[in-house]
Amino acid sequence: MRVLLQRVRQSSVLVDGAVKGAIAQGYLLLVGAEDSDTSEQVDYLVHKITKLRVFEDEAGKMNQSIEDVDGSILSVSQFTLYANTKKGNRPSFVAAGDPAHAEKIYNEFNEKLAATGRHVETGVFGADMRVALINDGPVTIWFDTDDK
Repeated sequence: MRVLLQRVRQSSVLVDGAVKGAIAQGYLLLVGAEDSDTSEQVDYLVHKITKLRVFEDEAGKMNQSIEDVDGSILSVSQFTLYANTKKGNRPSFVAAGDPAHAEKIYNEFNEKLAATGRHVETGVFGADMRVALINDGPVTIWFDTDDK
């Protein structure tokens, strides 16, 4: 799995001009899956993301987690995180997961995030989406379970 996390002041996702998910302070997560992804990898990422300390404390240090600030999560599926650009100018997406498996992993990921007590909003898997955000920092973190 690959997740690109952005700390945001607010974020929203639109499908066909309608808001499908919106949050205030928290994380925008762009989530990609591949065929070899497992529930164990989902568990690992859920733990890392919810415990990650990238929100500032009273002293201005990144020392608080999303739990500490009662933040929300907007999770958006993004198969293009598996783009391969080594050859030519058109990316290849053969490493991206089969849509049925990727959707299963994406849904499991979101359910487990919500089970931690976080408010989780989502986009629509496989849809053409418009994502808006006001980045906070900016703070952007890349997670790849292959690097675990």
